[in-house]
Order: sequence, then structure tokens, then C-alpha cells
Amino acid sequence: MKSPNHSLQQKKLETATERQTEREREMGLEAVGDLALHIILRKLGAEESGRAACVSKQLRASASEEPLWSHFCAQELHLSQPLDPHGNLAPSFKACYQSWRESFHMYPWSLVKRVKRCWGKITNWLTLNFPEAQSTLNKGASEADIQELENTLKVKLPLPTRILYRFHDGQDLEDKNWSSSRNGTLLGLIGGYSFYDRMVNVRLLPLHQIVLATKDIMETLDFSATPDYIVVAASTFSQKLFFLNCTSGQLYVGTANLLLDGEMLPCVPNALVNSVHDYNGGDRQQDAMLLWLEEHGRRLENGIIKLREQQTMRSICQFPEEPPFCSTAVTSGVQVRCSSVFVPEFTNLQDTIRKYFFSYSIRMSLVPEGCSINGMTFNSCQLLSRHWVIRAGDVVVGNVDAEAVIGKEAIDDMQLD
Repeated sequence: MKSPNHSLQQKKLETATERQTEREREMGLEAVGDLALHIILRKLGAEESGRAACVSKQLRASASEEPLWSHFCAQELHLSQPLDPHGNLAPSFKACYQSWRESFHMYPWSLVKRVKRCWGKITNWLTLNFPEAQSTLNKGASEADIQELENTLKVKLPLPTRILYRFHDGQDLEDKNWSSSRNGTLLGLIGGYSFYDRMVNVRLLPLHQIVLATKDIMETLDFSATPDYIVVAASTFSQKLFFLNCTSGQLYVGTANLLLDGEMLPCVPNALVNSVHDYNGGDRQQDAMLLWLEEHGRRLENGIIKLREQQTMRSICQFPEEPPFCSTAVTSGVQVRCSSVFVPEFTNLQDTIRKYFFSYSIRMSLVPEGCSINGMTFNSCQLLSRHWVIRAGDVVVGNVDAEAVIGKEAIDDMQLD
């Protein structure tokens, strides 16, 4: 026999159901098909769809459909599979989306999506073109890991940098000593350049290496008056260091005078750095670290910078290979490409005559049709002399006229850095 309380609860439930049904009739939802509701919810977006699910049973059913959340995961997170932030397969796309929102609930969602797009461009390119470098990327750091770094170094990381490290905690390239790399690898995420006997290959440091490097370098530089700087990237083979100012969000690179007086150059225009500690900044937050990596991903994706092989090892080369950053000319079947990179670690801002240092790269190769001279075609040719006119704007700053190039004469695919 049912108790009076049970009957009362049953009546309340029936009354509530009747009211909800009546509300749905008033809203006209009964006349709206499932496909139309699906389209409406897609346009509303994930957050508004979640709110709409509280309005009626019909909307709740439509807002729980897997194709809808598959669309949201693809649109906002660029996911074709329901993978959670740790790379594990979630039971559904809805559960996948919820896990992402829960994992990054402490950050502006628009900024999380932007950082994911940034890393997505870089990792997709690495997977297709440079998988050995892609395998060096660490999994994301935890909030506890980030807080430990902040407590140790007494800094507060800018929001974009925090999220960048939540996705990937730098690269696993180092031995115990942060300044040395195992096996002389050229797998730095940022890459670099070489000229004469100098080689530069920049890697992104993981959090524990940031702590070691910052303590080591800051003691050397005596930066006690500016404790907000941390070392975030470094070259494997040379003293090229990148510093993040955790207060302003600006990224700096050391010059030739770094160890003498701490001289550095900003990597991004100050006007672009904005709202680096503002949790309510919406789409405005961007520190120099995020802007730097976004530009790097764009250059990789567009083929402006590519892989080159040096000493039997491949690496990302910062010498541009596409216009307007690279000049190309073909004469008599010989293609010549010329580009240059700024070398901040050799730059001396205190030099009144030649402050800035650049390195140039000239690559020569035969076109597939071969070399054509006086109507005759050849499948090889020789470089006997060279004449480089080097300009800075309209001013000639260098004039090289000599035999061959560094002892090389045969042209097949010659690289002259």
C-alpha cells in the first residue's frame, strides 16, 4: 500500500510534467522538428545549448545528442575524436567537451581555444614534417607544477604562457645540466641557423629547466633588481637566451652585451602585448610568448621556414624561403635564392656604427630543365666567381667580389650560409 507522502510526491511530479508539457506547447516546440532544433542549437553554441537544455525535456533531449557535441568539439577544439586534455578517449563527445571545460575552468575559454589553435598548427606541422621533434614535446604541465615554479621563482606567469604550458611543458631534450643537449641534437622547436662555424638551434625549456636556467643566469647577470624575468628558451650550441618578463608579458632575447650589462631586445612590439593578467579580458589577452609561437606556427604552415639538413641531421631553419622574406632569381637555368636572418646574440646596441648583426644565406640549384647557355643545355655547371652586393635599405653596406664560394665550385644544390 502506497503511503500518503508517496501519493503526494507522485501528484507533484505529474503536475510538474503537465506544466512543462504545457510550456512546451506555448513555446511551439511540438511543431519544431528534431533537425530544426539541432540547427538552432548549433547556432546557439555550446554554452547556450547547455542553458537551453534546462528549459524543456525536448530541448534537453536535443541538446544531449552526440552529433551536436561532435560539432562543438570540432568547431571549438578542432577535435575529430573525443579526446580529453590528456589525450585519452572520452566515452562521448559531450563528455569530452565537459572534460576540457572543467580542466581549464580557471581561464578565459576564448584564450584556451586560441592557445589550442596555436599548438595545433605547430604540432600538426611537426607530425607531418618533423616527427622526431614532435616526439620531444612533453605533455602538459599541471596547475600544481606551474604554481611550484611561481613559488620557487617568486613570479606570476602571464595567463597565455600558463595555458601554453598546460598544453605542452616544453621539450624533453636535456640532461641534468640545462645548458647542454643530449647527442648534440638539432630538434629545437624554434630551430635556428648556421654560418661559418657557428650553429644556433633554439628549444623551448620545460618548467623544471626554466627554474634551473633562471637561477643560474640571473645570478650571473645580477638581475636582483628585476626579479620578474625567467628564461623560457635557449639555444643548444650557443649562448642565445630568451627571457619572459612575467609582469609585462614581453619576451626578450639577449644581445652580445647580455652577460656584460644585461642588454636585451624585445621580440614583439610592446603595443601588441595586452591584458596578460586580466582574467576578464576576453579576446584581448596576448603576451609576447603566445604571439611569438603563433607567428612561428604561421611561418611553418605557410612554408616560409622549412627543414634543412646539416651534418646528416635535420633541423628547422630560420632562413626564410618564400617572398617577401626571400629573393629568388633564375639565370640561364640556375636558380639563386637569397635571404637573411637577424642575429641578436651578435648585435651590439652600444656600437654607434654597426649595431645590428645579420647572417645571409644564398642557395643555388639547377632548374629541372638544366643549365642553358648559348642555346645549349647542360645538366651541370660550375661556379667560378661571385659578386654579392649587400644593401641595408638603399645603402650598400657590403661588396663581395671573389673566386667561387668557401672553396666550392660545383652547382647541384649548393647552400652558402
